[in-house]
Amino acid sequence: MPMPPSNPPSNREATLLRFGVFEADLAAGELRKNGARIRLQEQPFQVLAALLQHTGQVVTRDHLRKKIWPADTFVDFDHSLNTSVNKIREALGDSASSPRFVETLARRGYRFIAPVDGGAAESAAAQNPGTRAGVPAPHALHPELHVPFPRRGLVRALFALLQAMYLIFYVSGLAHLRAAERVASGFLPGWKALVIVGAVLVTGAVGIPLRFYLLSAVGFDFRKLGGTFVRLFPFVLALDQLWAIAPFLLLPQIGVGLAFAATAALLYVPFSERTLVRMAYPMER
Repeated sequence: MPMPPSNPPSNREATLLRFGVFEADLAAGELRKNGARIRLQEQPFQVLAALLQHTGQVVTRDHLRKKIWPADTFVDFDHSLNTSVNKIREALGDSASSPRFVETLARRGYRFIAPVDGGAAESAAAQNPGTRAGVPAPHALHPELHVPFPRRGLVRALFALLQAMYLIFYVSGLAHLRAAERVASGFLPGWKALVIVGAVLVTGAVGIPLRFYLLSAVGFDFRKLGGTFVRLFPFVLALDQLWAIAPFLLLPQIGVGLAFAATAALLYVPFSERTLVRMAYPMER
């Protein structure tokens, strides 16, 4: 006996998108939480629908303008879009600094980063098999650095490794203060050698809590790290430049050539840290 043909999903099922405890009915223009309707005005809902239909992809501000604000509409587009996104976040209990649903990409647009179940979202995913929720499309470029978006996990891991490297420097320097004094005394007169030892002591003692803070911030994915690191960067730069000469304290063991090479590499590290932070934690404009 032939099997009856399977029924395709109804229009209602195809336009009902679920994410977490929320569901968006695109046909009815309604947002619900645990089945209860949440008040959300038409324009914010249209913005949310556009993001849901492109889950995991960057939806540019220009795309939203063309889709929701026609050319003959005379409004302050930037203000209207920002207001709509704020209302979406308010309805979802989301925040710009620690997004669970709507992520802002500075000067570029927005991305819906939570997993979405439903016909429209699955169709978009089928058309873009390489895109997953929270992972940018391969062609998307970082708005500030103009490079393809890297994997945030990899970037955060590299930044954490740099912090661990400096922690090892500080602890090792403090544990071998007498050896550092002997080396410094070999090419500097008495009081100048003591200045070097004092600099190792003070900067090491200050640097240890700083590195622990940065390690914990990236470990717990503190979403305001981008802005925080910008404010800390002048201090981090000065500290790292001072410790860039640390290889010369190992001069008897590694020789002049390796000491110069290591110092040259360490001089660049703070700028690498800044770039990694900008990649993983783009600041909102």
